[in-house]
Amino acid sequence: MLNKMIVPFLFAAMLAGCGNKEVLLETDGDLPASSAVIQEFDTVMNSDAPAIAGGVLKYALVAESSFQGVFNPVFSEDAYDEELMGFSHESIFSYDEEFQLTQDGMATFVRNENLKTVSITLQDNLKWSDGAALTVDDILYAYEVIGHPDYAGPLYGDSFANVVGMTEYHEGTADSIIGIEVLDDTHLTIAFEELNPSLLQAGGALWSQPLPRHQLESIPVSEMMSSSQLREQPVGSGPFRIKAIVPGESVLFEANEYYWKGKPKLDNILVEVVGSTTIVSEMEAGNYDVAVMPASSYESYKDFDNITLLGREELATTYIGFKLGSQDVESGANSLNLSSKMADAALRQAMAYALDNEFVAAVLFDGLRQPANTMIPPAFEGISDEEAVGFSYDPVKASSLLDEAGYLDSDGDGFREMPDGEPLKINFAAVAGGDATEAVVAYYIQQWEEIGLDVSLATGRLIEYQKFHDMLASDSPAIDVYQATWGTGMDPNPTEMFGRTSALNYTRWTNEKNDALLDQINAAAAADENTRTGIYQEWQALLFEEAPVIPTFWRTQIFAVNNRVKNFNIRYGATRGWETIELTSEEPVR
Repeated sequence: MLNKMIVPFLFAAMLAGCGNKEVLLETDGDLPASSAVIQEFDTVMNSDAPAIAGGVLKYALVAESSFQGVFNPVFSEDAYDEELMGFSHESIFSYDEEFQLTQDGMATFVRNENLKTVSITLQDNLKWSDGAALTVDDILYAYEVIGHPDYAGPLYGDSFANVVGMTEYHEGTADSIIGIEVLDDTHLTIAFEELNPSLLQAGGALWSQPLPRHQLESIPVSEMMSSSQLREQPVGSGPFRIKAIVPGESVLFEANEYYWKGKPKLDNILVEVVGSTTIVSEMEAGNYDVAVMPASSYESYKDFDNITLLGREELATTYIGFKLGSQDVESGANSLNLSSKMADAALRQAMAYALDNEFVAAVLFDGLRQPANTMIPPAFEGISDEEAVGFSYDPVKASSLLDEAGYLDSDGDGFREMPDGEPLKINFAAVAGGDATEAVVAYYIQQWEEIGLDVSLATGRLIEYQKFHDMLASDSPAIDVYQATWGTGMDPNPTEMFGRTSALNYTRWTNEKNDALLDQINAAAAADENTRTGIYQEWQALLFEEAPVIPTFWRTQIFAVNNRVKNFNIRYGATRGWETIELTSEEPVR
């Protein structure tokens, strides 16, 4: 990852004096040929000013809804909870700028290709945030809970089934996982059916978050997610621990004196939920020290003199997904419904070609979004296919695809019908609030109407964050098409998002060639860089052909940092984190 990011800013003046929605709907779509201004973002903020002792850093969690408050990586399904856990929970493994595991964390590891094992060694005398010993038994316990028949979280899937004996344990035919052996408090060995490349990838197939057996073992697995231990007294291994919670609104963290790198410099971090419509004024007033800022408001805060802006490529892709089937609750298997409303790939492709995402990125996001031609973010060099064709704006092609597939306006009302003559009404869902969502959604609906498709908002309005995800997970018939974001994390392996048995495969798309390519991605042979690149390129080409999703944007993540903050580093792979951050004054710079 480069320490600088170059971002083009186009057509920003169009935003002045009018709302985002009106800008998109009233503009003819033409962009000036040469109006690019290069903007550079640092990823590190240092200061020569002397630091005060301790202090309280105020962090704004920019969100349009409450956080759920499940403070454990084994159970959390909420992006806001995960942001909060960045202070209190930590992987046992370190990683580099290429997102590959390194030997500098709480644990080291050794792969044995012949035995298909990974041996993990923890540092001596590690402790949980409550002072209890953290041992490899807590790593085993995480596997036992995730693989348990009563586990209701989002994680169990192919990567866990790859552990020898996990399938039998998950199905209840074995009482233990025979492939995991605890040798002593600091040494553990895991045997795998296949040593796939994701085992060396940060956030990949080698689970890195231990689970505190001493705190949770007395709670039935089926009740853990709702337990007070996870929601009110969570125990972690990160630099801070939770001291007080106002459910859904704020969390007060205190320095963890048991942290393996030593007690952090700050006394406390106070995190409060702040809406995207007010965060700009809050940062200008100096009410918060750190916030991830909305890109659509960039022009309004880029010149504030009390903050420094840092930026990095976000490990995520915004996309439009199509509901194509359902998931069997008992077996977890996703099945494609060939009679579903959106089953025709030509219809999906036409909806993709109708959208000018280059125009949207320039007008609404000042170049801080870039049109995506594949689901793999460009941060993963060599895996993200820069040469992939992608869906460029071509409304003529969109209309031709629909004509050829038999979607015609047979009754003259301006909207196309299904090939069998039945009405075609498409329900589109997106999350309320967020970064210019209303404007983008209104523009998309207008563009689809231009090619004769009758698209309206599912439920008649944008949907609250948690309800939206609940509807997707339950395969609500109210949703045909939806806008969401795939956060890849540090492992771009698409199995979790597109696997046949993945709970997070919200499209429910299944395809035999996809199965075969995912198997190849997860095979030992993919450890070879050229082999892996070829497989990923073939998979991305399949996704373009089948179009179960439409990649729309890659994103630049902008951090606003008050100028009293010292040692703030957002570079991927940085070995210094929240424990090193200091303040140079008691009060924020205003």
